[in-house]
Amino acid sequence: MLRPLLVFVLTFTFLGLADSWYLAQSALTDTALTCNIAGLSGCNVVAQSAYSHLFGIPLGVYGVVFYALVFVCTALLFLHRSRFLFRSLFGLGLIGLIGSTIFVALQIFVIQALCIYCLASGAISFVIFLLTTLLWTRFTPPNVVSIPTIPLPPEA
Repeated sequence: MLRPLLVFVLTFTFLGLADSWYLAQSALTDTALTCNIAGLSGCNVVAQSAYSHLFGIPLGVYGVVFYALVFVCTALLFLHRSRFLFRSLFGLGLIGLIGSTIFVALQIFVIQALCIYCLASGAISFVIFLLTTLLWTRFTPPNVVSIPTIPLPPEA
């Protein structure tokens, strides 16, 4: 059951990486996004908004880094099952969920335009969070802590 879940995480990671790569490439080359879906044609409004950059870096670049880190942690779990990797993967999933939720809320309430690529990345982050939560709760090795004992002096 562990391997199929890891494969699902990798699959969604590749989808998110492709989506974020397109958003990052568009922002870095200053080209318009192709967005022809009825009702969700606000891609370029969102991409050109003041909220599309954080510390001068396009959000798509952060997405690429996020999905690359998720990929690395997941790939390493194929090789070595460790508590640290499960914890890291869960933490990344949580960060992705929080970041996506904030940005979707900004699109709806502040920018008042929706970008299909951003919504797709948010949905992918949500699925990755669910999968990493499942991995964390079901497959994390137990935390074995050995407490050193201090020998007591013999009783008189």
